[in-house]
Amino acid sequence: MSFISAKDAERVSAAITQAERGTSGEIVAVVADQSSRYQHIPFMWAALLALIIPWPLIHFTWMNVQLIFLIQLLVFLGLLAVSWHPKVRMSLVPKAILRANTRRRASEQFLAQNLHTTTGRTGVLIFVSVAEQRVEIIADSGIDALVEKGTWQKIVDDFTAEISAGHTVEGFERAIARIGEHLARHFPPGAVDPNELPDHLIVLRS
Repeated sequence: MSFISAKDAERVSAAITQAERGTSGEIVAVVADQSSRYQHIPFMWAALLALIIPWPLIHFTWMNVQLIFLIQLLVFLGLLAVSWHPKVRMSLVPKAILRANTRRRASEQFLAQNLHTTTGRTGVLIFVSVAEQRVEIIADSGIDALVEKGTWQKIVDDFTAEISAGHTVEGFERAIARIGEHLARHFPPGAVDPNELPDHLIVLRS
């Protein structure tokens, strides 16, 4: 995917491996093209605006009903065609829905990647949803209970700023290193420290 190259993905994987050397915890990084297709959004906006069209025509013109409804249909189809473009479609999605869908997809990946099965409940997921331009960090109960409230959000905010500045890989590396520091503080390596989950960056394509 254009968001991150194969070489950059190797750097992310290496950062995970390095961070996990200092802890018995687990870090998993996932990048998804998008958290939802939002195919209902163009229909919703096109229908809403098309519903408004007949009223001024009925009240301020002498057009017959058939012509008015033909115009309404053409407006609906035109708006649907324009808003179907991915960039336009994403711009029409309310931010609250973007946040909710990204959080939902991240939660699904937390379970799908078996982060909830780690010894000591020490799994931490970094999830990036490209289309939504959002980052989520989900930490299992074992580590989440030990860090100060707002810790993960601060890492998310800094990582998001790095992405906006065009420093995606560097942001990934710093976020992973900071998560690793928190894990190492509370869950240092044990005598037997199996690597329970994969270190490579997981890419989900639409």
